[in-house]
Amino acid sequence: MKEEMHENVDAILKSHSYRLAAEDLDFLLRTELRPVRLQLELLKPEMLLEEAGVKSTVVVFGGTQIAPLEESRRALDQIKAKLERSPADARLQREASRAERVVEKANFYEAAREFGKIVSNYQKKQEPGEFVVTTGGGPGIMEAANRGAYEVGAKSIGLNITLPHEQTPNPFITPSLCFQFHYFALRKMHFLLRAKALVVFPGGFGTLDELFDALTLRQTKRMQEIPIILYGREYWKSVVNFQFLADEGVIAD
Repeated sequence: MKEEMHENVDAILKSHSYRLAAEDLDFLLRTELRPVRLQLELLKPEMLLEEAGVKSTVVVFGGTQIAPLEESRRALDQIKAKLERSPADARLQREASRAERVVEKANFYEAAREFGKIVSNYQKKQEPGEFVVTTGGGPGIMEAANRGAYEVGAKSIGLNITLPHEQTPNPFITPSLCFQFHYFALRKMHFLLRAKALVVFPGGFGTLDELFDALTLRQTKRMQEIPIILYGREYWKSVVNFQFLADEGVIAD
């Protein structure tokens, strides 16, 4: 009997139901607990940024594919080498064409890097915690802006997102100011909560999503008034005809 009771107690202690709720990941990841997870993703960065003394940010958006010139040239050379062996391969021809365009945009990487330096040097002359460079924490333009801050000895923030293809934080983010998000909506909220300015370099769907979220909130007066700057006039004129939208009366002048 005693042995039987001992086994039963042992089973209780190992039971899923007996775990503390805060330590039970299987429970916390249930669909019904999504509201709790949303609240945690709001609170954790908010509390840690406040504890770190971060008062305001300058946010930089831009594409993950835009790399330093040497890196983008290496990628192009590798594709060209394959194309030389299979010159009729339409897929490789397309890859080569796209890679050439990425090489042409390498100047935007250096511009974002320089911008990170400019903001961070300005930051040093202000009250502590003001104008901290903030990015999505990934490669490309995001890396460049964090890198600029890092190279002048300033802190910077990275707001990473979990993706099916793992996105590793770039190595230039201040470790204690690097956060990981599951929900895009909470991540976008944290981009704008402390923002004093938003600078948007060329990018794709993610960059456009973040840009239009901010533009919508600005036009509807649901956030603080900040400058939103699109860097690279010719690129942006090709991507979105803002003047046409304004002339049609569907956005404000």
